[in-house]
Amino acid sequence: MNLDAGPGTGGEALDPSAPVRGLGREDDDIGRPPAVSPRVAGRAVQWLLRLQSAAPGASAEATRRALQEWRGRHPDHERAWQRIEAVNGRLRGMASPLASAVAHAALAPRRSTRRRAALKTLAIALFAGGSAWVAREEAPWREWLADERTGTGERRTVTLPDGTTAALNTRSAIDVRFTASERRVRLLAGEILVTTGRDEGAAARPFVLETAQGELRPLGTRFAVRQYADACRVQVYEGAVAVRRRDGAGREYVLRAGEQLRFTRGAVGDAAPADDADAAWADDMLVAGGMRLDEFLAELGRHRPGRVSCDPAVADLRVSGTYPLADTDRILAALRSTLPVEIRFLTRYWVTVGPASTPTGS
Repeated sequence: MNLDAGPGTGGEALDPSAPVRGLGREDDDIGRPPAVSPRVAGRAVQWLLRLQSAAPGASAEATRRALQEWRGRHPDHERAWQRIEAVNGRLRGMASPLASAVAHAALAPRRSTRRRAALKTLAIALFAGGSAWVAREEAPWREWLADERTGTGERRTVTLPDGTTAALNTRSAIDVRFTASERRVRLLAGEILVTTGRDEGAAARPFVLETAQGELRPLGTRFAVRQYADACRVQVYEGAVAVRRRDGAGREYVLRAGEQLRFTRGAVGDAAPADDADAAWADDMLVAGGMRLDEFLAELGRHRPGRVSCDPAVADLRVSGTYPLADTDRILAALRSTLPVEIRFLTRYWVTVGPASTPTGS
């Protein structure tokens, strides 16, 4: 789910990176927040705004009925809404930052920067238990609260204020912080392909792409970055990128066009040739050249909901070809026609690729 995803314009935004101040102990931590996922919490916040903005009469009544139906679908839905009602009950009639955030979100234009900032403030205040740091820094909250993000199978390109374009691969998330001194993008999850724009200000601000393992400073370039659990990979297609580890130790490594490397918080690997095929996802394609089947299925699994597993008996089969990501079922069917494998669907979302069955009597 993407709450009002997409770039937008609007008035002055609430600062989603700042703590929610002024709630006080009674207002900031009313009871213990329920243990619900950010996705459910976000949906509950959406329902709050729908109720706030519904016109009196039939529209409001239809919204209340739809909300009641949603609450009954799962216990977590009910717990999330009970949390909102509890906080609202305590703050009703009071002038508080939380009430102000509700008003900001309800009145702001849909898909606007201002509305997204207000939604973040609401989510932090209602479900972070009084700790904005928890909501902003701990996965999956930090991804759910990202400025831009994509869901499973979604790929999207956003244009930043300086003209930089950032293509987001499936399950990716970024935060964008442009200040008077720098242009900073934080990769929270997934993978992006960046083409940097030209800063037209009086004093050119450096562009910084931050990952969990360090910082990248491109020099008029086009490059791709993928965030893994404990490492980061950068591939440079045009220009150059300076790489510095998170710990600040060691020299800055300059990666040239046609090179790639992986780095961790404490070490930078050796440069190797970049592979254009790795960025084919930006054109909605998955390209394989002699890729192991288990690795191919791991990549494919990033682009479809559920689970795709590979039987070890066929893991080292090799896959080559160019596959449109718009239809992952078609890709699985193609594997069955070109390799000695069988595709087993336990459910629509649970797929296993194993050895083809031997025909009876053969």
